[in-house]
Amino acid sequence: MQNSTKPPVKLLTRVEQLKLLTKAEKAGLLSAAEKSGLSLSSIEKLGLLSKAEEFGVLSAATDPGTPGTLFTLSLVLLLLGPFVVYLVPEDYPLEIGVQAFVALLSVVGGSAAFAASNFVSNLQKST
Repeated sequence: MQNSTKPPVKLLTRVEQLKLLTKAEKAGLLSAAEKSGLSLSSIEKLGLLSKAEEFGVLSAATDPGTPGTLFTLSLVLLLLGPFVVYLVPEDYPLEIGVQAFVALLSVVGGSAAFAASNFVSNLQKST
């Protein structure tokens, strides 16, 4: 039986191929990050890359299951908002607050998970 696994994702190669740093520079993200105190040297001093690896962020970026998991999460979050608004009554201000909070969390979290799913999927694509 033949092993049909994909070749490993070379994250930095894909970042280079997609010209992500160039796009970030043109969008002004790098200078905005630097103005807020986030430079490459501060990232290194804070140990952010090792923290990201410790939490599994870098490994997740290369895991073939990550885009699907993020997409599923986005669907769940996007369905959660309307579900809660439908089920939670509107008799008291607190209940309306819960509806609004869950709806906002649903839209923001679902959209972010969907965008992350697409981003990681694009990083993992072979050229």
